[in-house]
Amino acid sequence: MVLIAMGFEGSANKLGVGIVRDDGQVLANPRVTFVTPPGEGFQPSETARHHQQHVLDVLADALAEAKLSPKDIDVVCYTKGPAWVRLFVALVARTVAQLWRKPILGVNHCIGHIEMGRLITGAVNPTVLYVSGGNTQVIAYSQRRYRIFGETLDIAVGNCLDRFARCIRLSNDPSPGYNIEQLAKQASGDKFVKLPYTVKGMDVSFSGLLSFLEERAPSLIDSGEFSQADLCYSLQETIFAMLTEMTERAMAHCGSQEVLLVGGVACNLRLQQMVGQMADERGAKLYATDHRFCIDNGAMIAQAGIEMFRCGLTTPMSDTGCTQRYRTDEVEILWRD
Repeated sequence: MVLIAMGFEGSANKLGVGIVRDDGQVLANPRVTFVTPPGEGFQPSETARHHQQHVLDVLADALAEAKLSPKDIDVVCYTKGPAWVRLFVALVARTVAQLWRKPILGVNHCIGHIEMGRLITGAVNPTVLYVSGGNTQVIAYSQRRYRIFGETLDIAVGNCLDRFARCIRLSNDPSPGYNIEQLAKQASGDKFVKLPYTVKGMDVSFSGLLSFLEERAPSLIDSGEFSQADLCYSLQETIFAMLTEMTERAMAHCGSQEVLLVGGVACNLRLQQMVGQMADERGAKLYATDHRFCIDNGAMIAQAGIEMFRCGLTTPMSDTGCTQRYRTDEVEILWRD
């Protein structure tokens, strides 16, 4: 019997509903993004209103794309945490599960990224570099847990990119990180701003680098000494080198021959290139996906949820809330040896 899971993701500014079969086929994965004006971030209340306005349309799009009806869904999954925009998606998932009389599962957002990456790329047992707006971690599987070998000591890499984009008033459409990546490609590479480089063992820190740029970037651009492209290039080269170093250290510790990039920042081609070169030099292999599955989406929640459901797990309705504190290594991974 084929099982089908529906996943709801809306923990930040992306709202997605995905449908996945237990044979690994992604049947639908529509998504909409809340975009704010240049220089502005997104606030939880405004983001929740955006999700409220669009969720029924995205849900209908998912069912239509998959050519399914509610009776075909076996389990409803949602992002339990870490969730910056809390409650709303859990409320929708609870309502749908009760209306359709389906079991419900709360999914760890980070595990969703990892399981989606493994599904799409075919990576078997990789060291995982998880980089997004809210998270920066190097992870490896051991004894039924995804163990965190290194992480950010302050802000996440995606948050660092977003705040720098706001500092120089780049557009948030389609995303600040994407626009930084495109500008960096225009730089000649001759003008490089030396930035704070902070790697402590397997951990990294971005706050000093960001403070340096927030303080100096406007004057460097206004003086004509450096362009926006020069600063974007310098920023990317520095922070991606830090991430590559911490990942290589974890791979060496684990004896790993696979590295998987997941999270919204992981679709950056320069990051993929730098980590890929490191992997090649170690005789290892890089696995990465594109924006369809790197950026927050509903299918990743459905995929992790269906793995949990096949192990006999469900979430009691009384426990179907959201939390900002839900560590990757809190989840027991019953579906892997």
